[in-house]
Amino acid sequence: MNRLLVSVSAGALAALCSTTAMAQQAPPERAPERATVVDEVIVTAQRREQAAQDVGIALSVLSGESLIQQGVTNVNQLQNATPNLEVEPAFGGGAAQFRLRGVGFQDYASNNSPTVGVYVNEVAYPVPVMTQGLIFDIDRVEVLRGPQGTLYGRNTTGGAISFVTKRPTEELSAGLMTEWGSHEQFRAEGYVSGPVAGGLRGRLAVSTEQGGAWQTNRVTGESLGDADRTGARALLAWDPSETLSFLLDVHGGIDKSENQGLYLLSDLRTRGGTGPVIPADKDRSKTGWGLSPRFAAEIGRDVNAKPGRDNSSWGTSLNANLALKGMNLNSISSFETLKRDEYGDWDSSASVEADTFFGSDVDVMSQELRLSSDNDSALTWVAGFYYSRQELNERYSSDFIDIYGTYAQVTYDQKVESWSLFGQAEYAFTDQLKAILGLRYEEETRELEGFGSAFGGATALPPTTVDTKMTPLTGKAALEFKPADNLLLYGSISRGAKSGGFTTYNTGNRSGIEPFDPEILWAYEVGFKADPSRAVQVNGAAYYYDYNGQQVLSAVCGANGPVGRFTNADSKIYGAELEGVFRPAAGLRISQSVSYKKGEYTDFLDLDIGKCQQTPRVTAYIDKSGDEIPFPALSYAGSISYDWTVSGFAVTAETNYSYRDEYPSWLGPKYDVEAYWLANASVTVGPEAANWSVTFWARNLFDQEYDLTRNFFTSADIAQPGRPRTIGARLSLQY
Repeated sequence: MNRLLVSVSAGALAALCSTTAMAQQAPPERAPERATVVDEVIVTAQRREQAAQDVGIALSVLSGESLIQQGVTNVNQLQNATPNLEVEPAFGGGAAQFRLRGVGFQDYASNNSPTVGVYVNEVAYPVPVMTQGLIFDIDRVEVLRGPQGTLYGRNTTGGAISFVTKRPTEELSAGLMTEWGSHEQFRAEGYVSGPVAGGLRGRLAVSTEQGGAWQTNRVTGESLGDADRTGARALLAWDPSETLSFLLDVHGGIDKSENQGLYLLSDLRTRGGTGPVIPADKDRSKTGWGLSPRFAAEIGRDVNAKPGRDNSSWGTSLNANLALKGMNLNSISSFETLKRDEYGDWDSSASVEADTFFGSDVDVMSQELRLSSDNDSALTWVAGFYYSRQELNERYSSDFIDIYGTYAQVTYDQKVESWSLFGQAEYAFTDQLKAILGLRYEEETRELEGFGSAFGGATALPPTTVDTKMTPLTGKAALEFKPADNLLLYGSISRGAKSGGFTTYNTGNRSGIEPFDPEILWAYEVGFKADPSRAVQVNGAAYYYDYNGQQVLSAVCGANGPVGRFTNADSKIYGAELEGVFRPAAGLRISQSVSYKKGEYTDFLDLDIGKCQQTPRVTAYIDKSGDEIPFPALSYAGSISYDWTVSGFAVTAETNYSYRDEYPSWLGPKYDVEAYWLANASVTVGPEAANWSVTFWARNLFDQEYDLTRNFFTSADIAQPGRPRTIGARLSLQY
């Protein structure tokens, strides 16, 4: 995942105002006569270039400049800039858990597919841990809400996040950014772009992020949380003829960052109550860690090592486009690989109650072919074929030596092979009325090979192989109506599917790895996109989801207590979103978004965690039919920016803010994440006639204390805190 922070010249300072979910692409130079006009955004959400306001889909667009302004260097940080998006980190580690409109999947393992698809330059990242690299050199990111599949290579129930990187330029250009912040945080990003030779155009971008640790060991005072990640991307564009073009993308990254620390919500009574008691942390910046010699040797770490990762990734894709008579043929061939080596301390202490390690090798190969119409007729269409093969080799180890007197080891291979046929057609009956129909057929096979587990070195489950297959038929039907040039009304019914899979946690019972079923989501949506004046843009949508077989993290009652396991439930979700952009005066831009959602289970039997934790352990179930689905109900975001000139200097002042409602936990009130506000601010100054600028910024301006997630593992009640206030400066140069 790569992005470049492009330097900001005086003529592009207006772009820095784009800091909301409806961020716009700024014009190439300052245009006073358009200072009160909401800029048009071009997107490729439907596999062709269109104005965002002409697309009958609930989507948000963030420009690369808006990502810069908000300090977004990781896909997880998008949740504070996009309506109804939440990205929850798992135990301070590298496994992201995406949720859009309440449709999500909570899993700290590596092997299952997400409900929200993440794409970079049209290439899917189907394994969530692959999405955690640096974001840089981004032109824009499009966030589509609702089931996707009739236009995309993969099938998702929640939506899609699509990153589009900047392309090679016809003329030579270059840029450099350096940024310094609190806690010795440092970032540097640069690019060079232009003609290479023989009709070739190239672009090379690099990025690095270092430092930033703000947590300390509660006993020793050692810091934890320093970033140490670097990424690079090279693009080559070649147009051998007017009808044929190629784009080669080669990229890679190294991440040796320390993990974010966890703090203790409750007193930790170590060694099952026979050891010292570690008091609950009153200061969110305090944490702890510690390795046993045996576990350190197994995972190849020093016994004094900090929780962290040693990951490397690289990939390549070739996008070829051939213009035929009235049609375009597009081919996207890709290969992505990730080597993950990550140690986490989930008991947040020197006691060895819950230390974990993931050693993962992931390879993903995909091939997509699309044929699409290229004319001005009433009928437009796209048809495609997609093939993907994933291979995952994983070693997952846990050390419980101080609480259970044992350690656990899980090893397995997983192979996923899928192919699909998809297509979508649009027919304009009149200039005002359009009908859309899309279909997708898919066959996917998942095989968990040689899943074996051991406790204390003794085999608990010998190598076992299980598999699952799905063949869903999904699709979409929609109507779009434009009663006026500045108003679009739309309604749609769509059906999405998410793969079944396997729970790959510590278990000695074959039933613990039996596959859970795919989930099917019927989505009903109505919405509007309106531009009542050149200075006002308002979009809204309301939806109802009928969720069949929702994949829910429950548990089974094991010999040592509850062990997570996925099951299927039925539910319903409904909600609404409203977004607006306003330019009431020259240089002033205001944007706002608000979203609300609610859901409840209609059929769900869940393990009674409390009874399973008793002595003796009791396996009992709770009927949660009618219970609310635990996710934040309300989210709100906005930004205000103003730009002006003073004595030949261009100045932009900006603030953006967001609110996240309470996140209730299925584990009980102790683990509820409280609601919180976040606010950021910045001031950018640069000579109007020069190619450099300086930005002074503050993030979490009011030093809000908040948590990203709360959970428990064995005896430890833990939480991952959000970052405190940080301040810094950024210098941007452009040639």
